Amino acid sequence: MTTTTPAPATLFAEPIRRVPSRWIALFATAWLGIWMAQLTPIQLLLPQQIAEVMGLPIDQGAQIEAGSWLEPVIAFGIISAIAGLCALIAYPLTGALSDRTTSRFGRRRPWILAGTVIFAVSLALLGVQTSSLVLVGVFWSFALIGFCVVTAAITATISDQVPVNQRGFVSGWVSAPQAVGTILGLLLVSVLMLSTLVGYLVVAVVLVVLVVPFLVFLKDAPLAADQRPPFSLRILISGFWVSPRKFPDFGWTLLSRILVNLGNALGTTQLLYFVAFGLGSTDAVGDLVILSAVYVLFFTISALVVGRLSDRIGQRKIFVYISAYLQAIAALLLAFVPQYGVAVVAAAILGLGYGAFMAVDQALATQVLPDSHSRGKDLGIMNIANAVPQAIAPLLGAVIVVVAAGLAAGQPDDGATFAGASFGFGALFVASAIFAVLGGLSIMPIKSVR
Repeated sequence: MTTTTPAPATLFAEPIRRVPSRWIALFATAWLGIWMAQLTPIQLLLPQQIAEVMGLPIDQGAQIEAGSWLEPVIAFGIISAIAGLCALIAYPLTGALSDRTTSRFGRRRPWILAGTVIFAVSLALLGVQTSSLVLVGVFWSFALIGFCVVTAAITATISDQVPVNQRGFVSGWVSAPQAVGTILGLLLVSVLMLSTLVGYLVVAVVLVVLVVPFLVFLKDAPLAADQRPPFSLRILISGFWVSPRKFPDFGWTLLSRILVNLGNALGTTQLLYFVAFGLGSTDAVGDLVILSAVYVLFFTISALVVGRLSDRIGQRKIFVYISAYLQAIAALLLAFVPQYGVAVVAAAILGLGYGAFMAVDQALATQVLPDSHSRGKDLGIMNIANAVPQAIAPLLGAVIVVVAAGLAAGQPDDGATFAGASFGFGALFVASAIFAVLGGLSIMPIKSVR
């Protein structure tokens, strides 16, 4: 069997042997399951479940009493923010522990397995919650912890086993399944008209089925006990801080990733509510599926083409600039022309921009790591910039929408008319564009990578 596993003596050396097609295929398949299990709840199941628990069905559209549409928006934001705090700890902690794992199965494989199990079980338990927002929040937090554990470990395999001149292409296969997984999950739930419970169970099963083949195939060299980095609570906690003065390129990459992902998350995590309440759709789920399909098509093409192109010309930064500004353009279209036809065009532009960003930025992140001995921990810190903005964006977005809608109506306490909703979501998309542009500018000071 072909393998790219380094011998223990070269465990921390930069890999030079290209990973084979089978490795990439199984890697991409695993990510497809992971993204389906995370993004289907965020885009559809979780906001829909919250609205159902609160007695406010999404597809009632403009029939919902003025003012009440804000309640599920706020609840979704609070639950997501609490889960985001869990991710803030889980990502770097898992990375640091996997760096030090001396299991005979390797450093990363035990954590990929543990994260997959935690993620799947939590989704199943989340699905049975029909009356308590507290329990919805608890089990979504556990699900996100599982997501962080599995992705922190599987992302570290890129630095462990993929050479630099192949990372753009391989990172594209982290990104492309994100878009495909979103639309497949939405189609499964909407076309088959699955209940919330069945929807959660389906994505949990898909997660396990698609991750296990990569877990079995992965050849993960074990860490010898005498190679294990020193470990203590003080070292663990101090390791969560990477000095931006000592490692400026790492710091700028992290900041750029946080800003761009926050901009993207502000524009997408509230999308179901925007379609339902900002556009007044009576078939919000169906309209969301169409927007997602357009987004997926352009995202996938962009991620794979730009990732390979970046490898060939040896440049990363220019693609990050362009991708950030494309996202800003898409957000401004939604802000100032809130019509469904325009939203379809914006979805295509957003797909082009974010697909390029996800492919190239992941490759860039692996090239600015401070220490080969702590790749898992450092990439765990980098991955915070993916999960946490996505988790806190619903709360930040809810605040923006509530304040802007109240100001538009002249009634800050209950100014939740649907005219206010249009203004509120417009302000949200403007904020999305601002964060995206700032993220693009933050990449400029990086010197070690072109």
